[in-house]
Amino acid sequence: MSLVLVTKREALVLADPRRSADRAGEHLLHRHFTADELPRLRVQIEECAAWAGLSEARRGDFVLAVDEIANNAIEHAGGTGSLLLRRIGDELECRISDSGPGFSEDVIPRILPGLDGATNGRGLWLTQLVTDRLVISAGAVGAVVTLSMRLR
Repeated sequence: MSLVLVTKREALVLADPRRSADRAGEHLLHRHFTADELPRLRVQIEECAAWAGLSEARRGDFVLAVDEIANNAIEHAGGTGSLLLRRIGDELECRISDSGPGFSEDVIPRILPGLDGATNGRGLWLTQLVTDRLVISAGAVGAVVTLSMRLR
């Protein structure tokens, strides 16, 4: 049995943890967001990550990484984004899509931005550093950034 909580512009779906995840994974959170909603989004990511079993030691890094990518969608891609958080096997995966101009992994600095003269890219650099997987791809419109962390 699933518990479904629905509020305006968001849907939070918590699945029974005793049920094994299917190939698509267990959807924990799926919502659109704007800048005004980022504080609430961080809280929801934290709650879902805890519920999914991400260790407390890694949870802060995961929330920080998601926040960095969500902020990029707001700042560089039209002011809105869409987030899908799911548990797939032993991973917690977050996919953020936007409607901006798109970009590739080539924009991620190789060393800490600022040390090499770069003035941006710190969020992507940090996300790549703290997550187990970071993939940037083109969406139907804009970019899709997928990041994940192993739960164990």
